[in-house]
Amino acid sequence: MDNNKHCKQDNCLLTPNSGQEDADNDGVGDQCDDDADGDGIKNVEVAPLLPSTPCPITLGARESVTCCSDNLVQPACLVGIPNGLDNCPKVPNPLQTDRDEDGVGDACDSCPEMSNPTQTDADSDLVGDVCDTNEDSDGDGHQDTKDNCPQLPNSSQLDSDNDGLGDECDGDDDNDGVPDYVPPGPDNCRLVPNPNQKDSDGNGVGDVCEDDFDNDAVVDPLDVCPESAEVTLTDFRAYQTVVLDPEGDAQIDPNWVVLNQGMEIVQTMNSDPGLAVGYTAFNGVDFEGTFHVNTVTDDDYAGFLFSYQDSGRFYVVMWKQTEQTYWQATPFRAVAQPGLQLKAVTSVSGPGEHLRNALWHTGHTPDQVRLLWTDPRNVGWRDKTSYRWQLLHRPQVGYIRVKLYEGPQLVADSGVIIDTAMRGGRLGVFCFSQENIIWSNLQYRCNDTVPEDFEPFRRQLLQERV
Repeated sequence: MDNNKHCKQDNCLLTPNSGQEDADNDGVGDQCDDDADGDGIKNVEVAPLLPSTPCPITLGARESVTCCSDNLVQPACLVGIPNGLDNCPKVPNPLQTDRDEDGVGDACDSCPEMSNPTQTDADSDLVGDVCDTNEDSDGDGHQDTKDNCPQLPNSSQLDSDNDGLGDECDGDDDNDGVPDYVPPGPDNCRLVPNPNQKDSDGNGVGDVCEDDFDNDAVVDPLDVCPESAEVTLTDFRAYQTVVLDPEGDAQIDPNWVVLNQGMEIVQTMNSDPGLAVGYTAFNGVDFEGTFHVNTVTDDDYAGFLFSYQDSGRFYVVMWKQTEQTYWQATPFRAVAQPGLQLKAVTSVSGPGEHLRNALWHTGHTPDQVRLLWTDPRNVGWRDKTSYRWQLLHRPQVGYIRVKLYEGPQLVADSGVIIDTAMRGGRLGVFCFSQENIIWSNLQYRCNDTVPEDFEPFRRQLLQERV
């Protein structure tokens, strides 16, 4: 256990640094070392954390990797085709398949069946503009033409047997001839083919998926999504930057640094509103992390988001330190109140000055943002103080609950919020005009189990339908 970083003395006692990074090996963690790389020159504001900052490179519609770490090129970045000849230079695709012959390989093409060499994607939903219909019958963030269950919300798009039919609407997820739930099932290994249904210990779980339900080589207790072979660990090294006020020069764009194998994110700049969004999409999910502003400078917004579907559709939990009127009075006067807020962003305009001011404003803004809950204490975050959040989201029933802790003490609780605007999506972090924010020890877990405190709302919804 001596080699476990979590069993050693914390090298930054007052500052979150879940990866315990120490570039110069001086025993003082980079987050609290005023000369992190040990070169005798004090840290500069642009890159105070590491002598070489990781560089996220977007690969395709759903994934990216960090191709430089400690000045080494990772194997995932090396392919056998020279970049100048490769139609996906950042995604390994040795077959170079390009069905629409637009010069962009299918592996990284946002419209693989329609020519779009420029790959423009105005709403940042990973679907190119030329094939983006924005028709989404079930509200799960996937347009009908690309949704493997177009009538049932399944934001994760899990398709365990790769038959083109999502597990949510596939009666035999592993295609082994044993139905998932109906006689002669239920299949005792729903995701792993086992037509003989052998179950040596008679516990109802087949031998081939005992202790590893999705057969992904990660045992269930350690697997963040034990019923999805595609997701095993919390990892934000692959992320998409979404700029929410791209026009004008009010402020610069955010600068993200990802640490601790994708479980910690730092935003270093006093920036326009922006998001760092992971590429993994979820149905029901539990999401938690530690939030810390590592400076005494400024008093603005930081938070996290969930059910991200595009740049105009997501939920955001955001926290302002003090009351403030936004300095850009157009297109309307926006006033921020201190305190934790939960907002549903359903913007008809998308990124720009209207959404920017609507995010700043505490309250409803027609056609932009709905305020679902705000902490009645109206208390702002404190400088250099760590807070732990816990989010539960069950989009199948619209259940949302947010809790915030300072140490062991619960300091804010949204209670049960019911909203069905977004039926699942991706996770990430949010900043607006606040520098030096740390989101550390990030953890997500697939979870579709509806909590008991939803029951009164279930009865109410049933009564309303009758």
